[in-house]
Parts: sequence; C-alpha cells; structure tokens
Amino acid sequence: MNTKYEGIKASTGIAIGTIYLFNREEVVIDDSKIDDAMIEDEKNRIKTAINDYISELDNNEGASEAQVNIANAHKELLQDPYFSDTINAKIENELKNSEMALNETVNEMVEIMSQIDDEYLKERASDYKDIGYQLMYKLKGIKPKDLSLLEKGSIVISKELTPSDTSNMNKENVVGFATDLGGKTSHTSIIAQTLDIPALVGMQDISTKVEGGENAIIDGDQGLIILNPSDDIIAEYQTKIKEQKEKQERLKEIKDKEAVTSDGKKVEVSANIGNIEDLKVAIENGCDGVGLFRTEFLYMENDHFPTEEEQYEVYKEATQMLGEKPLIIRTLDIGGDKGLDYFTFPVEENPFLGYRAIRLCLDREDIFRTQLKALVRASAFGNLKIMIPMIINISEFKRTLEIIEDIKKELDQNGVDYNKDIEVGIMIETPASVFMADQFIKYVDFFSIGTNDLSQYTLAVDRGNENISDLYSNYNPAVLRAIKHVIDASHKAGKWTGMCGQFASDTEATKLLLGLGLDEYSASPSKIAEIKDTVIKSSLKNEEEFSNSLLDLETPEEVEEKVKEHN
Repeated sequence: MNTKYEGIKASTGIAIGTIYLFNREEVVIDDSKIDDAMIEDEKNRIKTAINDYISELDNNEGASEAQVNIANAHKELLQDPYFSDTINAKIENELKNSEMALNETVNEMVEIMSQIDDEYLKERASDYKDIGYQLMYKLKGIKPKDLSLLEKGSIVISKELTPSDTSNMNKENVVGFATDLGGKTSHTSIIAQTLDIPALVGMQDISTKVEGGENAIIDGDQGLIILNPSDDIIAEYQTKIKEQKEKQERLKEIKDKEAVTSDGKKVEVSANIGNIEDLKVAIENGCDGVGLFRTEFLYMENDHFPTEEEQYEVYKEATQMLGEKPLIIRTLDIGGDKGLDYFTFPVEENPFLGYRAIRLCLDREDIFRTQLKALVRASAFGNLKIMIPMIINISEFKRTLEIIEDIKKELDQNGVDYNKDIEVGIMIETPASVFMADQFIKYVDFFSIGTNDLSQYTLAVDRGNENISDLYSNYNPAVLRAIKHVIDASHKAGKWTGMCGQFASDTEATKLLLGLGLDEYSASPSKIAEIKDTVIKSSLKNEEEFSNSLLDLETPEEVEEKVKEHN
C-alpha cells in the first residue's frame, strides 16, 4: 500500500486513476543490403511513407490545438530536403535498404539534437524519434496503438511517449502520465501542460515497476506517483483536487489581465518561443508579448543559411501576430553545442566558451548582416526588438550597432519602411556582462537575463554533468546578487531588465524576482497565468524587503527554504 516513486515534474496537477502500461510495438529492422537494381524501389518506399504521413498530418479536422501544433512541427521536418536527401544518399551510396537508411538518419539527428545544451533545443530530438517511429510503421505495415481509445481515468505509464502519443491522448479519459525518459522542456511535457494534466518524466524505470490495472495517484506538484493508495490518502488527495480545480478556474480569468501589484508596480509576463506554432500557444495563454524568440531553428532545420527573405517572412508574421505587443528576437546563438550540417565549426576543447553566438556572427558578418537586415525590415509591422546573445565586450555591441546603422541607411536609400527607433538590447548571461552592466547600459535599450548560462558560468558548474548537477542552482546567493546588480544598473539609467532564462518560469521564484526589481518575466506559456496571479496578489514593498533579506544568506539551501516559507 502507498508505494511512492519520484520523478521530474513536467506538468503540475493531481489525478487519481488506473494505470495503463503502454508498450510500443516491437520493430525488427531489416539489415540486409540491396543491389543497384533495388535502389529506386527503396527510394520510392521512403517517398511513399513520407507522403502518406504528410497526408495524415494534413487531415486534422477536429484535431486539438496541441495536435495541430505537433502536426505542423512534423511536417516542417518531413519537408526538409536534408532529411530525405540523407536517407536517399544512404540507399544510393551505401546500398542500405530503406529501413536501415531511415533508422540511421533518425538516430544521427537524435544524437545531434541530444548533445545540445539548450534544453528547449535538446528536447526536439523527440520529434525526430517520433517521425522515425511513424515512418517505420508505414514501411513495416504496422498499425500503431491508439491512446485515444483508453478508458476513463487512465494514467499512462511508458518508457517514453512521443509527441504523437501524447497529442492523441483523449483528455476526457487520460488523467495523467509518467515516463522513464524525457525532460521538463520536451514536447511531451509541453503537450501535458497544454492538455492541463499532471505528468512526470525522467523516472528511469517506472515502466518496470507496474503491471497495469493498479490504482494510483499522480502528484505533478510534488513529483510523485503513489501506487495502491489507502482510502485515507485518496480522501486527502480528493480535497487537493477540488482546491486545484477552483484555482484553475480563477487562472482562466487572470491570464488576459495586466500583472500589477497591489501597490501599483506593473510587470510584463511574456513568453519564450522557438517558432510560429509556439507563438500561437503563447497568445492563447495570455502573453503580454514575447521576451525570447529563439531563431536557431531557422538555421538548424535547413540545408543552407536561411536567406534574408526566408527570415523576413517569419519575423514579419510573428510581429504582425503580436500587434503592439513586444516581440524580442534573439539573433543567431549557434556554435558551442549547437552545430549546423552545412557549416564546419572548428574543433574546440571548450566549445561553450568558444566560437559561438556573437563571436561567430561578428566573424561572419555576411551571415549576421543578413539576419539583422531581415529583422530591421520586419520591425515596420509591429513592436519588434533585437536582442544580442553572449556579449562580453562593449566593442562587440558597438560593432553590432554600426552594422544596424549601415542597414538603416541602405533601407532609407531604397525607400524601405522600418521602425526608426527599433530597440536593441543584450542578454546578460556571463559574469563579464554582469560586472560591466553599468557601462553596457549606456549603449543598450534593455537587458534580458539568461539565467541558464549565467548560473552555469557564475558557479562554474556544468548543469548537464550528473556528478555535480546538485551544485547548479539559480537560488545560489551569488546568482541572486548578480541578478540584483544588473537590475539596479538598468533602473539607475531609467531602463528595464527582463529575464528569459528558466528561472523566470519557476513560479516558486516569482515573488523573489519581483522583489529584486524584475520588470519582465519571459516564461513558458503554461506559466503565464500563474505568474500574473502571484504578481497581482503581491505588494512590491513587501517583496523588496523579503528579497533583499535573502542576499545576505550563505547557501542556496537557505534561500530555497526561506522562499518556500514565504510563498
């Protein structure tokens, strides 16, 4: 009775139900080589499978928004020439059959994405896995299991769930799920948040701990699954569920309101996005704008550096969708852990400290200028702002401004409209930019703190290293002091500071960051309403007193304990 297992919290909430153990269909891949006479047949098999899958994705009548978003993401990958060309090359040049060629290509793409340090980009590997499964089923003539047909009150347990699996779940019947694999920012987690059902990921071996049919409680708030709970535990959780439903109803009314404290401090609650589909979700969740539009996908999901026109169309669409609301677009942050198939990066011992982001862009000004020109042109259609990542020297930012001014002169000469007062800011993600914040603020229009890298570089802790991951904490007093220093420098100059790192999505830290003076939270769309709710219920004066008291503490554990007590 009451056997508990812990996992990573992917989507909050509580549910009581019955375990459904989901095991994927076994697929044995044919590893036989082909001869020259079979090449065209094998290429046609792949082409047919891709076309059939695209047709299925296009047939989305009655689909939920989550399912449409997944379908669009998969179509983009399937229609990328690099994907099919790589498969065909393995068939033609290595005489591998279509199953082998598909499997190897998908594994290569998954490996590339999995090595990326950016959690958002890393978890895109699940999309490639998903596509691989769907295409392989078609090559094999296998009909995949349908999770939309489960009985009411099902808690799905599996080794892993693909975006297709989760998007096909019937919210009326599936009340929660948990997986051995996966991370907080995976599409699986995002879908769970969109469906508003509790989910745990990264549980390592939960699929081996259940048989199916057990009664269970999934607690997405505490990161627990309780198998075979007692009547007393069930009653306790039923009360919690009732309280949460009341909170969810309130948040629906909050999401479109302004985030203003009881004593009049207004903050913006924006969203982090990676593409147009993400933006649609963010708008639906009541975002005040976009605080971080990652542009890496335009480059990573391509077989060439995207042209000015290709980029311009995307930036223009996003700008128009937001109207007067701000759209902060981060310039290319490639290099380090994020490579390109069509560009050779130098071999480096410490790529995270090497040829990446602004360093690459200023070295290859042709690439940088193309992106900046597309951004400046798109600024004519709304409130677009440009954000430069990984800045450590004022000279880097000055050179960026010079390029932008050159672009403006060129556009003026050609009679092209743009926002003459377009704002340009920088990400604060290195100790150098923190220490020089009072100097940078003379030249920039705003700061946005990227806590993922700032905490990593400040603490000298590789957050991806499991041996020392416990040392990585945004609540470390050194990180909090860095955040406070940057915010104070911007306010002294009459400018503002936002935060687009993961810390902004941590609703436990909302009051803490408010008290430190943060002007804008850029968070996961699913967190927007809760952040607004917390801000509206808060007093800036009270939170300032509380947050400032934390700066004198000595350990992150002390800080977290105080924050929990305060919340």
